[in-house]
Amino acid sequence: MIILTTLIHVVVCLFLIIVVLLQSGKAGDISAAFGGQGSQTAFGSRGAATALSRATTWSAILFMVTSITLSIVASRRSGISSVLSNVPTQSAPAKTTTPSPAQPATPAQK
Repeated sequence: MIILTTLIHVVVCLFLIIVVLLQSGKAGDISAAFGGQGSQTAFGSRGAATALSRATTWSAILFMVTSITLSIVASRRSGISSVLSNVPTQSAPAKTTTPSPAQPATPAQK
């Protein structure tokens, strides 16, 4: 199960990289960086989603699901532990008690 999930994860990673690199940039004008309304609006209508954007969405979802699955399996396998669990703890320095002032002796103790 782990090997299959890891294999799917690696394939999805490579596919996601390729799909993201194949997409064209949106609103890459220099005027957009300075707030200008040059050739495109910043938050204009998006239009129909292309096949590449749908493939990006689904591969990103698959990537997240396989990542979460692999991390859950890894934590169950090794047991939940903290990074600080291997750090040796130092005992607190012993408190020095100051002696109380001498009490006068009672007649029964003499």
